[in-house]
Amino acid sequence: MNLAVRCQNLVKVYDTGGQKVTALNGINLDIIAGQLMMLVGPSGCGKTTLISVIAGILDQDEGLCELFGENLLAMRSKDKLNFRAKNIGFVFQAFNLLPSLNAAENVSIPLIINGMKRAEAERKAITLLEQVGLGARWKSLPSQLSGGQQQRVAIARALVHNPRLIVCDEPTSALDHETGRNVMKLLKDVALHKDRTLVIVTHDARIFDFADRIAEMDDGHIVEVQDKREQG
Repeated sequence: MNLAVRCQNLVKVYDTGGQKVTALNGINLDIIAGQLMMLVGPSGCGKTTLISVIAGILDQDEGLCELFGENLLAMRSKDKLNFRAKNIGFVFQAFNLLPSLNAAENVSIPLIINGMKRAEAERKAITLLEQVGLGARWKSLPSQLSGGQQQRVAIARALVHNPRLIVCDEPTSALDHETGRNVMKLLKDVALHKDRTLVIVTHDARIFDFADRIAEMDDGHIVEVQDKREQG
């Protein structure tokens, strides 16, 4: 079994004005490469904190988190930034597209960060936009696109540098049922293969059937991991 992520006894505590809040309380979780893992549970249970630790945005206070066998906590800041830039793609809940850049320019940002020349980066961005059905809209600004189209631009931006891990925060929360399922189908068809892993934080029970495994969280703990493929 090839692991993309291994979490052992993760603890993360926030100090909010002198009051300590334990967001992660001894998390143990393996995420298998080439699978779609969903993290589910009530608001405030620690899902966003967990994906932030996995992606190296936050440092845990205790425990071990390895991403493709690498301990990000042990890396120097510059090395961690470089590792994240090459290996991780994000699809944010609010899309986080830059309003002054067109679709192709938005999608090309991770490539430029990784040192690719702008013209080549935009060519690759346009190719990926074609794959997600937006080839004709590559010159459009975010304000000229619908919410669903902006979501597809955000997905293309997360994929363009061919990362090994894609993290999605509530990718269907603002979408109707049909659009949400179309986004999930797009993610599975375009993003998921044996060398790439998807981790999706969601409250949306309508998309649970797309998961390979579902980890249910509550109060900073993993309370259950379901293998949907065994059930299927």
